[in-house]
Amino acid sequence: MPRNNCALRLHTPHFPALLNPFVQIMQATFASTIRLAIADDHALFRRGLVSIFSHTTGIELLYEAGDGQELIEKMAVQQPNVVLLDLQMPRLDGIKTIQYIREHFPDVKVIILSMHDEDNFVTHLMELGANGYLLKDADPEEVEKAIQTVAAEDYYYGPFLTKVMHRRMLDRSRKREPLHFEVKVNLTARELEILRLICEGHTTAQIADKIFLSDRTVEGHRNRIMEKIGAKNTAGMVVYAVKNGIY
Repeated sequence: MPRNNCALRLHTPHFPALLNPFVQIMQATFASTIRLAIADDHALFRRGLVSIFSHTTGIELLYEAGDGQELIEKMAVQQPNVVLLDLQMPRLDGIKTIQYIREHFPDVKVIILSMHDEDNFVTHLMELGANGYLLKDADPEEVEKAIQTVAAEDYYYGPFLTKVMHRRMLDRSRKREPLHFEVKVNLTARELEILRLICEGHTTAQIADKIFLSDRTVEGHRNRIMEKIGAKNTAGMVVYAVKNGIY
């Protein structure tokens, strides 16, 4: 009997050591899982998205909503990382919804999922603070990629949005429009340099290494640029740069 007690005393301390790796793996899994919400008034389309992302590794579907008002009410209780947002919805449409989200939930990433493909309309939504814009006929694989990208990098410029921005650049070039930032905003040479590097897709750390500044200094420049030009996020900064001939 004493030997059994001794054995228990000897082996019990090892249990936490055995459990720790498992706990760490579970914590890392939960931390890396993207919490997703979907808002669309078309029930059939919404159910299709729910069916896809209910079983997607790395994405947890928190809830769905039939309009912007229902989405906001649910966000007040449980906040997602990423929202897939339709534009034409009853009670509260997508435009008013994204404006509300930017004001009250600034850390939530928003991907517009719409049938509207007009260049001016798309760039306006990006200026309002959308982190990505997809057409509703996009492949499920691209939607998943967009979700993962905005969660990790703040914005997603897929093939459609890249074409929109390219057309904006060509239009501005053909019309020989003046550089609006010269009139509206006084960006320093350093801020212009950093803005162009952001447009090229460089992270804060990469920019810091490239121009020999600290991460904190680059972040300070980034914040001042956003404040000066009125951008809501990185995507808005890129849109501004393209529209004004900076990039």
